[in-house]
Amino acid sequence: MDNAIDHRQSIDDVNRRRLYWHSRRGMWELDLMLVPFFENRFDALEAPMKEAYRQLLAQEDQDLFSWLMRRDIPADDTLGPIVLEIIRFAEQTHTGDVRPL
Repeated sequence: MDNAIDHRQSIDDVNRRRLYWHSRRGMWELDLMLVPFFENRFDALEAPMKEAYRQLLAQEDQDLFSWLMRRDIPADDTLGPIVLEIIRFAEQTHTGDVRPL
């Protein structure tokens, strides 16, 4: 039983590290919004929002930038709520207080 739990935790750790890595986009503006959100809020999200975040990370940087800068909204309705959640977190948080990049 403990081996199964350890194996599951190991898989979860790998998946979490993968998501963290994909949250680092290489575009400063996106990194300032996605990395602190992931580090501080992702674990508390409900499963559908976690899945939406995973789907969000599969999108192109220019689309993410446009959505997170409020220039456009995602055509996919499942992405809208997570985009708004990230924007709210960024607006309520001083990035330097959360994590210097």
